[in-house]
Order: sequence, then C-alpha cells, then structure tokens
Amino acid sequence: MTTVSADPLLDGELRARLARLDTAALSDAMDSLRAAPCVLPGIAARTPGGVAFGPAFTVRYRPIEDDGAFHNAANYIDDVPPGSVVVADNGGTGACTNWGSLLTSVALRRGIAGSVVHGAVRDVRETREAGYPLFSTAVTMVSAKNRAVLESTGADLDIEGTVVRPGDLVFADDNGALRIPADLVAEVVRRAEAVERTERRIKEAAADGTRLDEARARYGYARPWEDKGDDDA
Repeated sequence: MTTVSADPLLDGELRARLARLDTAALSDAMDSLRAAPCVLPGIAARTPGGVAFGPAFTVRYRPIEDDGAFHNAANYIDDVPPGSVVVADNGGTGACTNWGSLLTSVALRRGIAGSVVHGAVRDVRETREAGYPLFSTAVTMVSAKNRAVLESTGADLDIEGTVVRPGDLVFADDNGALRIPADLVAEVVRRAEAVERTERRIKEAAADGTRLDEARARYGYARPWEDKGDDDA
C-alpha cells in the first residue's frame, strides 16, 4: 500500500492515528454524528492501494468560452502547501483531463499528499508507477488545453452535494474519497477507531464459531462507535 504523509499541521499523534484508519470507518463515524454529506460521489482510485489524507487545497475549473485564443494548462501546483490534498472540480466531466504526469512529478517533489479530481485524469500508468495517490471520476487522454481553464483556487467546492472547504480534511483510499470538516477531525478519528475495534471483536468472535448475528448483538454493531465490550453488552 502506498501512503503519503498527511498535513504537517496535524499533530504527530493524530496524523499517526489517521494513517491506521480507512474511509469505511471514517464514514461510519461521520454517520454517527449525523453530519452533512461527507462522501465525494463517483471518485475512484487510479493508484490501487494508494492512501492520501490532508487539508484540502481546492481548485475550480470552468469551460473555455473564447475559442479564438490558445489557453494553456492551469498553473497552481507550485502554490500547493506540502501535505495538502488537491481537490480539483471540473464538474465531473470526462471530456477532458485535469491531471497528468507533469503535475504528478511536481506534486511528488513538493510533498503533496495526493489528488482528488471531480473530472478526468490521464497518464495513469506513469502515476501508478510513481506511487502517487490519484483519485478521479473519469480517465481520458484528452487535454484540457483550450477546453477548460482555471477559475479559482481556495474557494468552496460543491461536489454533487458535498461541500469541500479549504482546510477540510480529505481522506481517500480504494473505497473512494470523503471530507471531514476541520473542527470535527479529532472526534471523528476517535469514533472511527471505536468502529474498527467493534468490527475486529465481531470478526474474531465469528472466527471462533459464534453466530454472526449473536456477535453483532454482543458488541453493539448497530452503534459501533460506542465501542461496547463484553462488560457493556
């Protein structure tokens, strides 16, 4: 599994705890808080086994309206802080790409944690070989030159109903990608760890021959973030 370091502004302990989690446990923890939607719909891993987490650096594109002049690729990558996750929104289109091998090479050199593209990417083989965590809604070989242009960085993004704000924690793995508001990160991590402990106990009980329904009832599967042990069951 490829894991890139998270936000250097997260304290070391919290960063280490996040590195042991996954999107499934974090999603369950967010559910327990009845928080606003956290999943970034349609995002799939392009680097299998890759994991990225860190504060969102948001990028918004818009379609080219003036086709009479040449429009180059968007230039923002040199301003992305190390440890960030680039979240780029091109409306989810697969018509043209918003990430390729040049961006991957610079991102790796700068210590960027990964990229989540609500749109298309290309040069997937090179990115996989480099071990850079890349996630997107689509893949295409078609360049964004003269098709899409950078509209803004550092703005809120609405990814099909999930709002990503600059500095929100973004976490992505083989299951997809989600965002956690910055002020909820510590509590979500605590609950996600409880979810994982609960599921581990259930799995161990089932492996020892306990019926799955009984193991789920014993360890509080309906509310796994409460971390019920045998004494509390």
